[in-house]
Amino acid sequence: MTKINSKSKGKRGELDLVRSLRHAGFPDVKRSVQYCGKATGTADLVGLPGVHVEAKNVERLNIWSALAQSKRDAEVDGNGDIPAVFFKRNRSGWYVAVPLSDFIRLYAQSDLCKGGLNHHE
Repeated sequence: MTKINSKSKGKRGELDLVRSLRHAGFPDVKRSVQYCGKATGTADLVGLPGVHVEAKNVERLNIWSALAQSKRDAEVDGNGDIPAVFFKRNRSGWYVAVPLSDFIRLYAQSDLCKGGLNHHE
């Protein structure tokens, strides 16, 4: 069995996430390395307004380390984007981890939460 190059696996994961997000209606999403080169603090993907995307395509993810990296890099970028870790492993779909306070803010602004968080009908 051939060992998979983690850099190429990461690139494939980012491209897969780009396709998934474009399919979901975000046509401007692209890999940041294609857009502006990879620099410290730069999100893995750009074009998802308000979200700092850290993409992880690994079998075993240290979620706490990934969340810390996303938060740190979002702060370095300095544009107030929500730090979010998009992650998957082989033969799975994508998942997203964000701080609860940011999830609440996003959800409260969505069409899913008509009337705000206190709306119960």
